[in-house]
Amino acid sequence: MEIRTEALTKIYSVGSSRITALDDVSFEVNERAFTAIIGRSGSGKSTLLSLIGLNDVPTSGRVLVDDKDVSKLSGGERRKIRLHRMGFVFQTFNLLPTLNATENVELPMSLAGKTPKEQREKATKLLETVSLGNRVLHRPKQLSLGEMQRVAIARALANDPEVIIADEPTGELDSKTAKEVIVLLLGINREKKKTVIVATHDEKIVEMADIVYTIEDGRLSFKS
Repeated sequence: MEIRTEALTKIYSVGSSRITALDDVSFEVNERAFTAIIGRSGSGKSTLLSLIGLNDVPTSGRVLVDDKDVSKLSGGERRKIRLHRMGFVFQTFNLLPTLNATENVELPMSLAGKTPKEQREKATKLLETVSLGNRVLHRPKQLSLGEMQRVAIARALANDPEVIIADEPTGELDSKTAKEVIVLLLGINREKKKTVIVATHDEKIVEMADIVYTIEDGRLSFKS
């Protein structure tokens, strides 16, 4: 999957004020690379990932996926790309509390029309891959924060996406657990050949990334 942006700008209206969250951002995501976007809270990281992940549309400029301007696609077409070609990992995990680990991982496959047998087999395998084979029936409240993030990563891989988009994946974790999650994401990039894009303020992620961008006040610059 090729993703690039051209003069991407996002402006939010809050009452009578206009806030520029992204300001003329142009860059290209290198396929199969581990890309880090680093910046403080409020710098525009999450807005950029939301636009790249087709969860929002820009005020101006373009997001292109395989050279197609996705803002011209219908909501249903964008949802189809997100479901089948992208996986998402969030700081707050976004697990459903009433479902156990297996059921949380199965959810994207259910939405994609996989059979119950296919869902269960794939979910079990993915949870074993993230070292949670002994937690398959545990609900989120029975898991540690690190375990919840591992379930979220397994869920992100459920439909075998080409791109993993992670927004502050270590933000809620202690340093030891954060390092384990970073190593897991790096393994997904290196071994499974997935493109990984991570927005973070965690310098440990930056040290391991192939490509690093910085973002400040909505403006993106290439770091290394």
